[in-house]
Amino acid sequence: QVQLVESGGGLVQAGGSLRLSCAASLSIAGFNFMGWYRGKQREFVASITNGGTTNYVDSVKGRFTISRDTAKNTAYLQMNSLKPEDTGIYYCHAAQDISRYWGQGTQVTVSS
Repeated sequence: QVQLVESGGGLVQAGGSLRLSCAASLSIAGFNFMGWYRGKQREFVASITNGGTTNYVDSVKGRFTISRDTAKNTAYLQMNSLKPEDTGIYYCHAAQDISRYWGQGTQVTVSS
């Protein structure tokens, strides 16, 4: 069973930064796609393909950066210039062929 474990969330003031990590229990090189989603509705935030193509929701473009390190089997979401509306539980998601995996989430709270 593949496990994704998020970390790095916390409380930060508006304008601050956080880096979220998503550690996988196996090699992420096999994942076609990894992404970050937010909230109960799992709103799309950012994604990266195994070819390195990235995509972002408009509200975070220029502030967030998604990356992955295959040597560490970890994906990251660098979040800068945080705003109160960025608050929520952030979930890591990975896809491998027809299989889909989700982490348990990490809470991000941005105070004004």
